[in-house]
Amino acid sequence: MQFGIFDQNDLGAADLGAHYESRLQLAAFYDQAGFDRYHVSEHHATPLSATPATGAWLSAVAQRTTRIRLGPLVYILPLRHPLQVAEEVCLLDHLSNGRFELGIGRGVSPFELGYHGVDAAESPAMLREGLDLLLRALTQEEVTFEGRYWRCRDVPVVLRPKQRPHPPLWMPSATVDHAVRAAQGGFATVCNGPTQRIADIVARFRGEWTRPEPLPCIGLSRAMVIAETAEEARAVARRAWRVHAISFLKLWRRHGAAPVNAVMSEDFADAEAAGLAFAGTPARVRDALRAQVAATGVNYVVSRFAFGDQSHAEMLRSATLFAREVMPALAEEYREAA
Repeated sequence: MQFGIFDQNDLGAADLGAHYESRLQLAAFYDQAGFDRYHVSEHHATPLSATPATGAWLSAVAQRTTRIRLGPLVYILPLRHPLQVAEEVCLLDHLSNGRFELGIGRGVSPFELGYHGVDAAESPAMLREGLDLLLRALTQEEVTFEGRYWRCRDVPVVLRPKQRPHPPLWMPSATVDHAVRAAQGGFATVCNGPTQRIADIVARFRGEWTRPEPLPCIGLSRAMVIAETAEEARAVARRAWRVHAISFLKLWRRHGAAPVNAVMSEDFADAEAAGLAFAGTPARVRDALRAQVAATGVNYVVSRFAFGDQSHAEMLRSATLFAREVMPALAEEYREAA
């Protein structure tokens, strides 16, 4: 069992400078506390992300940490030329001393894609083509490519990643079909959805994994607020979740639409009832996670402690209690089961 962090980096109450410093301090704590990976999302034109320049943000995180692995979950590949992404990947892999992990996707928001002139209906094909070109640029000394969306000829590859042939690959799985593509492509994956959907995704992923390499991370992502008392945890969660949900839904509401493959309510109780988030004491969160891990078959737990208008102290408290009282218990339990 491994443990990671997912940082949506949505805007809270602090100004930008304070926000960035708080999140960098949290990243340093995750590093020291023994979390295995730090993942960050990419979003544009929305308060759901204060760090749309993902590579710039990860370069800062790399300088505040020494051992935790880090990477985007995901780079929205249709929004940039794959040759440019390859150069950034190489740079970040060396800046982090080989700790970079490469997550790619097509982008879940049609509005964010549209603002950049990309037709959402074209994005799956763009992802496939862009990935092909990106992997060539990471592994070849010269690249020639003739595609529908990108073309290049005799491009010298100057930078190479520290990890060969390239950093580990990640692709999220919101559906069983996504799990098939991820497993067949050799990607690790993370799921965020109802427990039964994740169980179906994990079962299909395991069935499709036929490579000689060991099974990669198959992750479960959950938002958590942890405190010494359940009452305090729930009070923080109710307040912060509403701010987070408003940011999450802002572009969808602006365009009179609903999110794809996700259900989002401003009421934290709805997320908790659906098993998508937890608020409580360390023991309560440990037991809830233990039940979901057993029900789904995941081998990777991805926590989201930082969201909404929480103070730095509130987010750090959740992460500290998890690292001290939840993570060791789950790690020991699954070490014994293995």
